[in-house]
Amino acid sequence: MARKIFIAATGQDCGKTTTSLSLLHLARKKYRRVGFIKPIGPKPVKFGELTVDKDAALVAQVFGLESDIELMSPVVVAPGDTRKVLDGVHDSVQLKKQLLAACAELDRRCDFLVIEGAGHSGVGSVLGLSNARVAQLLDAPVLLVSGGGIGHVIDDVSMNLALYQMEGAKVRIVMPNKLIAEKRERTLSYMTKAFPKQEFIIHGGFNYSPILAGPTLQHIAKIFNLPLRATHEQAMSIIRHIQLGAASTEKVVGMLKPSTLLLVNSSRAELLVMLTSLYHIPEYREKLAGVLISGVSPVAKLTQQVLDDSDLPFMRTEQTTSSVFQTVTKDVSKITAEDQEKIEMVKQLAEKDLNFDLIDSLLD
Repeated sequence: MARKIFIAATGQDCGKTTTSLSLLHLARKKYRRVGFIKPIGPKPVKFGELTVDKDAALVAQVFGLESDIELMSPVVVAPGDTRKVLDGVHDSVQLKKQLLAACAELDRRCDFLVIEGAGHSGVGSVLGLSNARVAQLLDAPVLLVSGGGIGHVIDDVSMNLALYQMEGAKVRIVMPNKLIAEKRERTLSYMTKAFPKQEFIIHGGFNYSPILAGPTLQHIAKIFNLPLRATHEQAMSIIRHIQLGAASTEKVVGMLKPSTLLLVNSSRAELLVMLTSLYHIPEYREKLAGVLISGVSPVAKLTQQVLDDSDLPFMRTEQTTSSVFQTVTKDVSKITAEDQEKIEMVKQLAEKDLNFDLIDSLLD
């Protein structure tokens, strides 16, 4: 019989998967058999011949759990499935049975089991399997991950707690995450004051990190479905800043920050040529993660030849620069199994910032 913890969140992009990776890493230092399950998987991907949730696929690859992958993602929600449940085509009772059977088997096999929810606490309600309901069905104590502010975070936590309380699930830990380093202690203090009589503790998560938050060049290329001209090392470099190359060449170069993805219009031949030259200089190589060339105008033939002959990583789209900028800045980068730098950083931060023994003691 496994010790179980349900990783929930007040909304998307709070850091559930990062928290799951952290706890899996720490649990493996204490327990011999550690497992993972994503009961409701809203983001299907192919994993060999199976379709599973992408977070289950990520955990399987990172921790070598491929043999358990079918159990780790028992209910995968494809587009249109919610309508099929409402129309009576899919049986929500059967989905519940699949979920319970998979968790029971992992419960039997494991000493410690991390259960990751999907989105906020109400996600899955259309299936009769909200996160709060699933946590109650699996009798799993809940760790609720929130954002890192105060006012709106307290509001979000309060709203999500109501559903867990209604379902009879036990929230044991609230974890404000992506904290501003200099405000960390103050934030945690006010969060504790906001919930003085609750049966859970406030445990700080990670401070906001531009490395964890930043996408790789490869991720950007996938967003736009573009070929990327880069080495593997360049493709996996983490973007910390996104800047527009709209000013004069001299000003654009002078404003470059470390590890910048520079968006440059295809008509800016002089700027593109200058960037290929600067990339050979170590100071600018550190500043230029890569270039995304946008716009309907073709790149001048000679400029394209210079780009092709250079070491500068780049990709090309005919979308407008403003459209590209909006898409990139709205995107929230998710960790993939290839993001080794991020994964190692998560493990290191987990050992420094998370008190696993305390968390574990609250699961009784």
